[in-house]
Amino acid sequence: MTEANATADFSSWSVPTILNTRRGPIEYVESGEGAAVLAIHGAMGGYDQGEILARTIGEPAYRYVAISRPGYLGTPLSVGCTPEEQADLYAELLDGLGIRQTAIMAISGGGPSAIHFVLRHRERCWGLVLISTCAGKVNTPIPISFKLMKPLVRWPAFVAMMKRRTKKDLERALHRSISDPVIRARTVQDPQVRPLLEEVIVGVFDGIIRRLPGTDNDIRITQTTTYPLEQIAVPTLVVHGMEDRLVPFIQNGKSLAARIPGAQLLTVEGGEHMAIFTHRKEVRERVTRFLRDVAPSYLLTPTFLLVHAPLLPPS
Repeated sequence: MTEANATADFSSWSVPTILNTRRGPIEYVESGEGAAVLAIHGAMGGYDQGEILARTIGEPAYRYVAISRPGYLGTPLSVGCTPEEQADLYAELLDGLGIRQTAIMAISGGGPSAIHFVLRHRERCWGLVLISTCAGKVNTPIPISFKLMKPLVRWPAFVAMMKRRTKKDLERALHRSISDPVIRARTVQDPQVRPLLEEVIVGVFDGIIRRLPGTDNDIRITQTTTYPLEQIAVPTLVVHGMEDRLVPFIQNGKSLAARIPGAQLLTVEGGEHMAIFTHRKEVRERVTRFLRDVAPSYLLTPTFLLVHAPLLPPS
């Protein structure tokens, strides 16, 4: 499948919808059909960034469900302050959507709840992809810029100004997130990656106040939580940039792969926390191959099986 076709196939997403579960409301969008893949965003995210995650590294051959985690956009923090509560909320969402099993694709701050989903609802998960995710407590200092920004974003004029400046000079706006100037320039100039990256970096200003409660909660979780990773019993792919300064590779990506039984590891040379954009082709190819390998055939559509049958293991 060509890149152009992949983009076209991802063009039809549902409008944001609130599903009222027994645990409370959760916001989501979805696209496609076939085996389900739950796309879980990181800090300062929402369903929109879960959608971009799927479009950036996912193959358009599944039923993607992108959510707003508790504390983000249309999902109140009260329905899931802990990773365990968030994991149970995801199970309720799947029930409401009639989905028996799903894979999970989680990035950064979405990792803790994804890990707890596979621990608490093992029978409902057929594959786990952890991208730039912490393996335990992370003590990386919170950037001063984030602390300064929090009170300022309550002023609409400031938010509008920041959005204009970011859109006008995307490369400059990314100088902290992508520190290598060569990789940064290459990424921004990539005609397929730039639109996705711009949607994330510029789009975060839309509804930014409604992204802060979840982000503050994620910071607390990553600074205080440990995980019984040895108990994970689903096929797992860990994707991590070797130069990730926010969630360092040795203590996190490498540790996740070492502690999760049978986990695969994609080490992204030169990749930082935004490796899915700077090294999109490499990451997307590996995620595509992993999901094809572990997807149960009984969950796949006839079209998928016809196209990919030679690549799939026996069910």
